[in-house]
Amino acid sequence: MAFDFINDKLAQQQSQSRYRQRVCIQQSNIDSTHTEPLIIIDGKSYINFSSNDYLGLNNHADINKAMQEGVDKFGLSGSSSNLVTGFHYAHQVLEETICQWLNKPKCLLFSSGFSANMALFQALGQNSASSFFLDKLSHASMLDGAFSSKAIVKRFAHNDIKQLATLLAKSDSANKLIASEGVFSMDGDQAKLLDLSTLAQAHDAWLYVDDAHSIGVIGEQGQGSSSFIETDISMATFGKAIATSGAFLACDNTMHDYLINFARHYIYSTAISPALAWATVKSIELIKAQQWRRDKIIELSDLLTHLLDPSINLIRSQSSIQAIIIGEEKQALKVSEQMKDAGFWLSAIRPPTVAVGSSRLRVTICSNHNANNIKELADNLNKVLAG
Repeated sequence: MAFDFINDKLAQQQSQSRYRQRVCIQQSNIDSTHTEPLIIIDGKSYINFSSNDYLGLNNHADINKAMQEGVDKFGLSGSSSNLVTGFHYAHQVLEETICQWLNKPKCLLFSSGFSANMALFQALGQNSASSFFLDKLSHASMLDGAFSSKAIVKRFAHNDIKQLATLLAKSDSANKLIASEGVFSMDGDQAKLLDLSTLAQAHDAWLYVDDAHSIGVIGEQGQGSSSFIETDISMATFGKAIATSGAFLACDNTMHDYLINFARHYIYSTAISPALAWATVKSIELIKAQQWRRDKIIELSDLLTHLLDPSINLIRSQSSIQAIIIGEEKQALKVSEQMKDAGFWLSAIRPPTVAVGSSRLRVTICSNHNANNIKELADNLNKVLAG
């Protein structure tokens, strides 16, 4: 029978407690005041601690209004690739907004962060004269993009600046790119940005930062890593803190022109919805102006740390992501189900997303959580994990 390995692979996933299934959210933000991130699944209401809506902007009235305005002005679909007739005024306004926000000369829009990362690494790695140096915990899309290119790929231990320096010193490549996430998606910790920037300058390398989990959340106006250093190229997604959909690459003029001509994911994809771009402009305006959202994430994260039993293995961070390490896959699933029984949607993250033996609960604290949500979460975690 053709492709009979499929059943074997699925059976293996199940035996290892790594089998994945979708759940259908019937409704979200069901609280009319939007003071709590609530979701309904199979008729039951949960407080959502697995969302990437870090700033609580999803379903914000002003963003929704801008989306409708965009539909009225431009229609819902881009209807073509950017290089044919898909590039609309709304896209141009969004790109200019991002450039001003991050102090970058140019910007390009993509359908997803995965697509943007693939485009970047494949475009820069079109020949073996390029070398990429990636943090070992870099996102799967960064790794896929790098390894699918013709470049030499080296990975350094997570945030290990000394090892990275050694790898750079041994490289005779004329085209070196250091790549890292700004905030790491599974641990929530930040890259050592100043050290990375210093190394890049010392070794005549470019620095690329994936800011998917730091844009909107880190910095006085939510600029992410651009708040601290000047990167050569930055990427961030719209579908997390910015609360719309899509992604961007921000860079200099020459790199912008190179990507337009050689980034296949950009050239051969339909442009993102212009209405969505119009809504994203409004979202960025709110993010820049509403510092209280970032302040609240820090406040609630501190509260969770204070309330959790010290025996619980929490990876503390200043981002929205607070990882609680459980260990084995089966146990992580069990704890996740116990928390769901208590009314908290808290997904178990398992290999290969994280290393074997480090399955976890990935708690995401958003600005529309409140102190009572955190207290109830901590109480139930303490009962399940330390009781």
